[in-house]
Amino acid sequence: MVASDAYDLVIIGSGPGGYVAAVRAAQLGLKTACIEKRPRLGGVCLNVGCIPSKALLDSSEHFHAAKTRLAEHGIAVGEVRLDLARMMARKDKVVADLTDNVRKLLEKHRVAILQGTARLTGQATVEVTSTDGSRTLTARHIILAAGSEPAAPPGLEFDGATILSSTEALTLDAVPERLGIVGGGYIGLELGSVWRRLGSRVTVIEMLPEIVPTLDGQVRRRLQAVLKRQGFAFKMEARVKRAEASGGRVTVAVASGGTTETIEFDKLLVSTGRRPLTRGLGLEQAGVATDPATGCVRVDARLRTNVPTIYAIGDLVPGPMLAHKASAEGMAAAEIIAGKAAEVNYDAIPSIVYTAPEVAAVGLTEEAVKERGIPYATGVYPFAGAGRARCLGETEGFVKLIAHKHTDRLLGAHIIGARASEMIAEAVVALEFGASAEDIARTVHGHPTFSEALMEAAAAVRG
Repeated sequence: MVASDAYDLVIIGSGPGGYVAAVRAAQLGLKTACIEKRPRLGGVCLNVGCIPSKALLDSSEHFHAAKTRLAEHGIAVGEVRLDLARMMARKDKVVADLTDNVRKLLEKHRVAILQGTARLTGQATVEVTSTDGSRTLTARHIILAAGSEPAAPPGLEFDGATILSSTEALTLDAVPERLGIVGGGYIGLELGSVWRRLGSRVTVIEMLPEIVPTLDGQVRRRLQAVLKRQGFAFKMEARVKRAEASGGRVTVAVASGGTTETIEFDKLLVSTGRRPLTRGLGLEQAGVATDPATGCVRVDARLRTNVPTIYAIGDLVPGPMLAHKASAEGMAAAEIIAGKAAEVNYDAIPSIVYTAPEVAAVGLTEEAVKERGIPYATGVYPFAGAGRARCLGETEGFVKLIAHKHTDRLLGAHIIGARASEMIAEAVVALEFGASAEDIARTVHGHPTFSEALMEAAAAVRG
């Protein structure tokens, strides 16, 4: 082994957790290597997740607005036509630009970038296999940041052509006339929104009584009502018994209320969740423990596994599978390894659904507050009362804040409406600093802005 194969830190995976950890470790003086098996850096998020889906969501929203909303602004256009190939090319360029930026960022900080498949061969060794052969790295510390992959229930295995995972749903070369979606979570609803705007008839099949069960009940009920108005069909408390692909189409047997019906789709998107991508990592050989029920890597509050030299972050560990959670954990793990104090406040991690209207939330839902027996008060303000929302014609939705009834401390914030993804940051800061609803209400907000709705909701907490 040559001296260059010895590192202070080796990171497996270059997604939002891995590359952030690599940059921070390098800034703190650690000799760092980052291993990626994909041709491009950035992990699932940049390549087949957050970024390409948002690019298509934005493009499809422009297309839909051109067809249905420009006239109300006094803008007359001719026939609006879809150029799906060009839309996909734009999406691919966005992905390429951002993955190139990740490479430049790592190179700037002198992080060694290794292309290949990584496998633990011990508690301080990693084997990297590529087309050029294999090499073994030694490391004082290792961070596992391999991410996750789509999971399909038995009988709904992906074929990549008709029965799709979220990955294939980002690369279709034609708009499916009828699109079935198994699962009413945020991934299915976002991709369903893309193809609904472009002309698909979308049917969501969900086992539970309501969509996106992690959301506040008042918000998710409004979201489902809005999506119905947009043309989504929902089959709730329904289960797919089987799906058979034939002749470029898929026939689905759906059981609900004691009866079974057969529905035919051009494409079926199976969006029932993701699983940690631990396969082939060599966890057993290194002695790294996982949770048999979830497949997650077990870590302590410092993100360290049961093996003192090995840490894990992101989708590999318990918690929501969110890119910004992975980045926060990557930052914290790198700082802990470098001997600094760091932690992740899991009570202040926002979640966002990029439908139209958007949904964003942080902290406790009203259901969770009730379950814990916490005395609380709520404040709700509709975007219909916000001047800026009126000007843009984006009056759908509301802001809902939940505060402790006695101390007024903010417990949760829930927004459904345009620009919710940007507005939630203020509520995250408020939660992080232990602010009260009155603190937000007395903070001067620009006028006219969407964020005034947050101020008004905060004032409504105390009437």
